[in-house]
Amino acid sequence: MTTQVYEETGGPGGWVTFAAVLMFALGFARIISAIGYFADSHKVNNLANGLFSSHTWGWGVWDLLIAAAAILAGFSLLSGGGYGRVVGYIWAVLVIVQGFTVVSIAPWYGALAITIGTLVIYGLAKSPREEVYG
Repeated sequence: MTTQVYEETGGPGGWVTFAAVLMFALGFARIISAIGYFADSHKVNNLANGLFSSHTWGWGVWDLLIAAAAILAGFSLLSGGGYGRVVGYIWAVLVIVQGFTVVSIAPWYGALAITIGTLVIYGLAKSPREEVYG
């Protein structure tokens, strides 16, 4: 019987990788959402009473900014950069704030955004920088 041994490569820890994968997933989902907002699709939630009122292009720009920050921070986290950790915290706070702004209009979307932002913060806080990158 043979066994394989995997050596530690010095990459990011499990929680940091988890946070990066969440950021990639939500970043790509936000790109798709932004396309829907720019197309003024009828498949998006009615956000007329939201932060940007009925201006769906505003929601599209917001989603693209959130997506860009998430994807760049995810790549930085996986490569061990400090930029990803800082932007990851900022990104998660922005996602949580947006979740609270839309929770009365789209409860499931808002609750999911708050949960994912909280998980990213937990993942980054659970793995101190010196443990992961040192």
